[in-house]
Amino acid sequence: MIKVAVIRGGPSYGYDASLKTGAYVLSLLYELPEVYAPLDIFISRDGEWHYGGLVQEPHLALHEADVVWNALHGAYGEDGQVQRILKNLHLPFTGPGAIPASLSHNKDMAKVLYRRHSLLTPDSRLIIEKDFNDDKLIAVFRHFLPPIIVKPADGIHALGVRLARTFQELKDAVKDTFKHSKKALVEEFISGHEVSCAVVENAKGEKLYSFVPIGSLNYKENQQIADMAKSAHEMLGLRHYSSSDFIITPKGRIYILETNSLPVFHEESLLRQSLLSTGWKPKDFAEHCINLALNKVS
Repeated sequence: MIKVAVIRGGPSYGYDASLKTGAYVLSLLYELPEVYAPLDIFISRDGEWHYGGLVQEPHLALHEADVVWNALHGAYGEDGQVQRILKNLHLPFTGPGAIPASLSHNKDMAKVLYRRHSLLTPDSRLIIEKDFNDDKLIAVFRHFLPPIIVKPADGIHALGVRLARTFQELKDAVKDTFKHSKKALVEEFISGHEVSCAVVENAKGEKLYSFVPIGSLNYKENQQIADMAKSAHEMLGLRHYSSSDFIITPKGRIYILETNSLPVFHEESLLRQSLLSTGWKPKDFAEHCINLALNKVS
């Protein structure tokens, strides 16, 4: 019997999404009682670890675990912090290690890598809270043609994203972003429709297997998106599985927006939709990821 600790919650604005991901993963593991003994590890918004209804230090909360499913989203769970804790405890876990996690969580740094590997991504500028002033913002506003996208430079998909059409809206959006992050990413607006593509390692005879992209029905576009999602996963040094988001313009140009090292995973999630579209049962995917973490898949 493999004891799987599912860590969920956490001190970030991905808290609610994490609770849903963790609950769903636990439900999948409960469907395989002959193989897994799930352990529900809850982390409060203030960072306290809970197991069995008691507040415990991480090493005590996880002392029974054989492997950890990291179901955290946002800061702490996706920026390398919890990964360092798990590594120090010598526990295998799903998802990326500390450095790749911090790279993918930092959207500005991820964009640098995208461009270095010739992946088309929207033009952007980084604004840091401590250096924020009107002169710098005016220069940014003049650089872009409104409307302009403003979002936290770290975080999870769609949270805190705003659209600004005037200088005052841009200023308000940046200030609002600083409530969530010390860094705001100001990005050119790309008109088109959004597509998501998940990848998983060592599946269906491929080193890196791409699920059917969600949001596109064009075979040629799907192939290009799949290749870009695989490239993003590899260049960021991610592990096990990830998901990347794209925009396809009316003329067919494909821009990568961001890569999620720990995609949201529950009954309404795009990841689950991708699994079903590809013919994978979610519980089989969960088992595959656990086996990847335990190095049982080659």
